[in-house]
Amino acid sequence: MSEERIPLLEVKGLKKYFISGSLKNRRVLAAVDGINFTIYKGETFGLVGESGCGKTTTGRTICRLYNPTEGEVIIDGIDIAKMSEKELRPYRKKMQMIFQDPYASLNSRMTVTDIIAEGIDTHKLLVGEARQERIYELLEKVGLKREHASRYPHEFSGGQRQRIGIARALAVNPEIIICDEPISALDVSIQAQVVNMLEDLQDEFGLTYLFIAHDLSMVRHISDRIGVMYLGKMMEITTADNLYEHPMHPYTISLLSAIPVPDPKNSIRSKRIILKGDVGSPINMKPGCRFAPRCQYATERCLTDTPELRELEPEHFVACHNAETIRGI
Repeated sequence: MSEERIPLLEVKGLKKYFISGSLKNRRVLAAVDGINFTIYKGETFGLVGESGCGKTTTGRTICRLYNPTEGEVIIDGIDIAKMSEKELRPYRKKMQMIFQDPYASLNSRMTVTDIIAEGIDTHKLLVGEARQERIYELLEKVGLKREHASRYPHEFSGGQRQRIGIARALAVNPEIIICDEPISALDVSIQAQVVNMLEDLQDEFGLTYLFIAHDLSMVRHISDRIGVMYLGKMMEITTADNLYEHPMHPYTISLLSAIPVPDPKNSIRSKRIILKGDVGSPINMKPGCRFAPRCQYATERCLTDTPELRELEPEHFVACHNAETIRGI
């Protein structure tokens, strides 16, 4: 990560609500509910949390695949959250996305050449022989061969298809890439290869990543800083090492306790924390901490007063009323 700490992407008060029902019986699903974080140039920011917490919706809203309900998405000092499609087009080159399912995200009727070149053609970056050479170059960068350019997605394995998706994201020379669980659909033997390739590409092209994942061990390996989400809210943000060694939020502590370890008997994390109750519904949410119904440290205040993300230590932000007490336990 760059020591200059230049903010590349700033997310301020970002909300994404999905509304259904009639006027009398309106249902508001708060998928992302007022989150704040900054990603610095050259770093990898990991985003973790259980299924349904809003990680993918956050990524899609940042790159404007979903239009934000409220908030700011600032890239290179410019807020793109409220831009029209015409105004947004130049900024789409700055931010690309790698999707979770490498097969569903590739058009089965297009050749690899057409898939990778779609962004190049849309933004009119290259034509003719220079365009084709760029495609060959990108294929080689991601570990594929030139002869693969004329094939179709169904002719490749899952790992190869994900490499095509990565080449497509690189085609327009982006500054930041949103990696939406890019390895979760791949075999374990392939996951490490793809992650190592992403790190090599980051070093070569000076890329910045928002890395969304479930695999907590992999997130620690690749990330400089990590944000933990729960039911649309950001619960904790700090450096990767600090999060794993000194977690402060009760949800983060329980999440980390679920990481498998080689020898549970000799591990300081051998005690598994089993949360009681079910995950709450993000529909028509009431005030209070989202995690309070499942938290053993919850007080009356937690049920009525929504905690703000506070910096309790340098570079360590926590949204918990009782974090100081928990830290001392």
